[in-house]
Amino acid sequence: MSMETLAKASTNKISFELSGKTITLSTGRLAKQANGAVEVVCGETHLLVTCTESKQPREGIDFFPLMVDFEEKLYSVGRVPGSFGRREAKPTDKAILISRLIDRPIRPLFKEGYRQDVMIVALCLSADQINPPDTLAMLGASAAIELAGLPFAGPIGAVRVGRVAGKFIANPTYEEIAASDMDIVVAGTESSIMMVEAGLDIVSETDVLAAIDFAHGHIKKQVEIQRAFVKELGIAKREFEPAAKNAELTNLIYERATAKLKDSMNGVVDKHVRSKLIDEAKAAILEAISLLPEEHELKAYPENKIAGYMEEHEANLMRSQVLDKGVRADGRRLDEIRPITVETSLLERAHGSGLFTRGTTQVLSVATLGTGGDAQKLDSVDPQKEKTYMHHYNFPGYSVGEVKPNRGPGRREIGHGALAERAIVPVLPDEKTFPYVIRVVSEVLESNGSTSMASTCGSSLALADAGVPIKQTVGGIAMGLILEGDRFAILSDIQGLEDFLGDMDFKVAGTKDGITALQMDIKIEGISLDIMRVALEQARKGRMHIIGEMEKVLPKPRTELSPWAPRILTIQIDPEDIGTVIGPGGKVIRKIIEETGATIDIQDDGTVLIASVESNGGEAARDWIVNMLKRVEVNKIYHGKVTRIIPVGAFVEVLPGKEGMVHISQLENRRVEKVEDVVSIGQKVIVKVREIDERGRVNLTIKGVSPEEKAQIEQA
Repeated sequence: MSMETLAKASTNKISFELSGKTITLSTGRLAKQANGAVEVVCGETHLLVTCTESKQPREGIDFFPLMVDFEEKLYSVGRVPGSFGRREAKPTDKAILISRLIDRPIRPLFKEGYRQDVMIVALCLSADQINPPDTLAMLGASAAIELAGLPFAGPIGAVRVGRVAGKFIANPTYEEIAASDMDIVVAGTESSIMMVEAGLDIVSETDVLAAIDFAHGHIKKQVEIQRAFVKELGIAKREFEPAAKNAELTNLIYERATAKLKDSMNGVVDKHVRSKLIDEAKAAILEAISLLPEEHELKAYPENKIAGYMEEHEANLMRSQVLDKGVRADGRRLDEIRPITVETSLLERAHGSGLFTRGTTQVLSVATLGTGGDAQKLDSVDPQKEKTYMHHYNFPGYSVGEVKPNRGPGRREIGHGALAERAIVPVLPDEKTFPYVIRVVSEVLESNGSTSMASTCGSSLALADAGVPIKQTVGGIAMGLILEGDRFAILSDIQGLEDFLGDMDFKVAGTKDGITALQMDIKIEGISLDIMRVALEQARKGRMHIIGEMEKVLPKPRTELSPWAPRILTIQIDPEDIGTVIGPGGKVIRKIIEETGATIDIQDDGTVLIASVESNGGEAARDWIVNMLKRVEVNKIYHGKVTRIIPVGAFVEVLPGKEGMVHISQLENRRVEKVEDVVSIGQKVIVKVREIDERGRVNLTIKGVSPEEKAQIEQA
């Protein structure tokens, strides 16, 4: 039954409870020409998730062309976009990260060899800013695929887990997430875990496993709900059989390429040497095919298809070597970490820098300290409005020896940067202790596996080098998996070959005391908690080794900031005085900034952050503001300056912006005919406050200042 036919029949929905919240799936009302469409509602967060499939498979490709978009619309929170065009433009980083969350658990579950284009669009129609839309979008994507009847080994469920006061919460609200020491998104089928994405406040491996187990219970319920929904609608999955393997090509590759491929895995550490051997294996296959008769079917095979066959053979050889001999392609043991070198303070003008090299993966991370005005403003459906810590990850073509133009960060760069950012956040000082905006940029200089974890290590080094008082050193490691039936091997610190041809990419970052970030992606139909338990323990040991190597070079943050970093002074003023400091149209604060060279940021609670590279400028601005806000007190002596003269007296500025008048009778202990006979404009005088009248006018005296009081002020 097509979606259109179903829509004409009725509107169909199903609801279930999750941690006291009702989640409703419905279909048949919107987007009826999509192959599958589902509305997902929780509270007042409302999404439309559609699945569309091309009518024909795409020819000549060796990958599954899946596209996933999570689309934020600011009408969902009743707001007009802040862009110049007043419309949504490119996706926000948050939208890209949610798109990746949806993609990662569903991609491996499509049948091997399926080559039709599939597009998943999750459109956020309403966001109540209470219930996050990401796990709802993941659930909706699975349901839309099921409604479309595609060859998909699902459905999947998706749950976020938080923990408040020691109690797990499924799909917590934004408020509960803020109070939680863990933020874990788990996706899986009824029998296996497919994906984990986590930010953690230094949490133990045992607690992480308990949270994932808790999530899996709710995932099973979501799978059951979707199956019941699809069954009720009478939708069956389409059968799909991949094309049969070409036995002749398989045999040819075995005969001509095996020796070179085995040589490439015989303790070869140098990536270039391995690439050369693999290229030679490819050349041997192509040469053998070129010698075949012109009418032979292999003559018509595209080169990328032949390469796919060879990669499969390479994977089988690598996997057998690991499982049978316990030896990896570069000769390492399963739990062995590649050689690590660490350097800091590489860049002369940067505020902090760290170079982290592990094997042939190398990342340079650079930290910059900024002031409040440097915070990143966010314009999305998420309640968060700004970020004061940013991590940006760059992956240029030269890092893998390729010619590739730089077109700005793609989804991979944004995802890797977000993971490293999440790993560092738990060890950052609070804003009152260290009131800086912090940006770290990680430049991947060489890549052979696990650049995101190298970026995490580099970021920790750069921050400590910059004098940021991070609580502990953060290290990261990427784990791999080879799984064949009941046999499996966990690999520590995977290189590119093991990532590409293995079954899992499991990244774990943290300190010596616990995990701060975790990301797991599976290329097969899920893994068990028992395998995850082994992987986490092996990752913990690897992380301890990596942190130990980092702390040999920089055991703790530097106590002094770079001479090129701004110095921030903090003062607290009465919020009622904010207008005084800013002045009409910003006149006063602009004058302070122009004359001192300092940067001034005033917060709504009256906190004033004054930053300058030269300490004198910051101190001058601070003193200016402090003096400006001082209250004039009766009977107090001031060193003032004559600003105006009128026939009956002189006006004297006793504090910045605050004047009083010395009546002509108070200038001297004699009769004064003309004010100008005693004082002139610009003259410094010592005055005493006689009174402040009911209208706030300040009356001063010069003759009322005793010789002792005058001497005291002059000495000060």
